[in-house]
Formats: sequence, structure tokens, C-alpha cells
Amino acid sequence: MELDRRLLLAHCAAHALSIVAGLLVVVPMALNGSAFKGRCALFSAGYWRTEDRVELTGQPGDVSHLVVQQWGPPAACQFATFVGIFTVLYGAAQGWRCLFYLHGRHDDTLFSSFLTVLLSVCVLFLSGGASVILSLGLVSWCDTVTNDNTRPYSCAESQSVPLYLDVDTSSFYSELSLAQASLWCVTALWLTQSILAFLRLYHSHSQHISGPCLPREKELLLGHSLSDSISPSPSPATPTILV
Repeated sequence: MELDRRLLLAHCAAHALSIVAGLLVVVPMALNGSAFKGRCALFSAGYWRTEDRVELTGQPGDVSHLVVQQWGPPAACQFATFVGIFTVLYGAAQGWRCLFYLHGRHDDTLFSSFLTVLLSVCVLFLSGGASVILSLGLVSWCDTVTNDNTRPYSCAESQSVPLYLDVDTSSFYSELSLAQASLWCVTALWLTQSILAFLRLYHSHSQHISGPCLPREKELLLGHSLSDSISPSPSPATPTILV
């Protein structure tokens, strides 16, 4: 198996995995956005307050509930969703191109390979930034929910605790943690795709450099051998007869 074919197969596998990882980012973020009524839980600020239970549940007694002072910026959630959607669409398009190249037994041009490397590196930094934002935003929301780890439950357990908010918090940790892990996987896959795209660019550059030189050297060698075979051999000297 030739080197370019192995690279194409590896790139196809990376694109297929990126489609799956991108969907595992988009779907949980969409479900979380629907449950929170379009609000973003990342970087939300709030505090716990104890009030009369009658106002909240209609039963006598005091109850602690979470008060959200300010919901997180929507761009924090939208950025992660955008990276996931772009990864799915780009992976589907490039995966089809890789299969087409495998069937046609050829690869990208040198300029197209350079653009692929440039785009992969740019999206690698975007996905890395989105992963950091999602991770820090989830930590901030967990600190708010657990009151800086002073509540008698963890962030994962808090999704089964009534927070008395006007949004559905029954599965926020499962959704956001899944999106977080998947987004880091997307970042790792973009790193892999950047390396594979660079290797394909290097291979295309090598083929572009060595391709025109080999026929020229072959023609020079053939021309030299033909000239040697056509050139007349020196005739033996004719002896002179003295009278």
C-alpha cells in the first residue's frame, strides 16, 4: 500500500470519528438549551437563599433555593455548538472527498493541500478555545449550584436536587459533561487532522518536486546512450606501401 493511500485512509477514519464527536457536542448542547429555555448555564452567577416554603411549594416550613442573579452569556454555549456543527459538516464533506480520491487513486493538488492544512490549524485553535470555555463555564456553574462545595451534594448529584428554578435542571450535568468530553475529543481529532493534512501536503510537495525531474533525467540518459551508439567508430589507420 502506498504512502498516500495510507494517509487517505487515516484521514477518512479521522473525519468519520469527528462526525460522531461533533454530534455528541451538538445534541447535548441543544437539549440543555431547550431545558434551560434558551439560557446558558455557563458562567452563571447566583446564590442560595432560605425562604418560607409556602411561597415555593405551598407547604409550611423553610426551604433553600437557588437564585440566579445573571445567566451566562449565550455566546459561551453558542460557540461550543458552532464548533460541533462545523466539525460535523466539514467531516462529512471531507470524508466524501477522501473516499472519492481513494476510488480515483489520486490526491489533492498542492494548493488544495495547503488550504486544508491552514483550515485544520485554524479550527484546531477554535475548538481548543471552545473546550476551555466550556470546561471553565461548567466549573463556574457547578460552584454556583453547590455554593462553592458547601452543599451536602456534588455537582453531579445536584441535578437530582430541586433547585426551584423556572428551568429543567434534571439532567444539566449529564448533558454538559458529555458535551465537554466530546468537545475535547473534537480538539484531539482536529490535531490529528492537522498532522495528517501536513503529511499529505509534504507528500504532494515531494511528488511535485520529483515528478518533473525523473522524466527529464530519463530523457537525458536515453539521449546520451543514443548519441554514443550513433557516433561512428574510428576507422583503423591504412598502412602506406613504399615503392
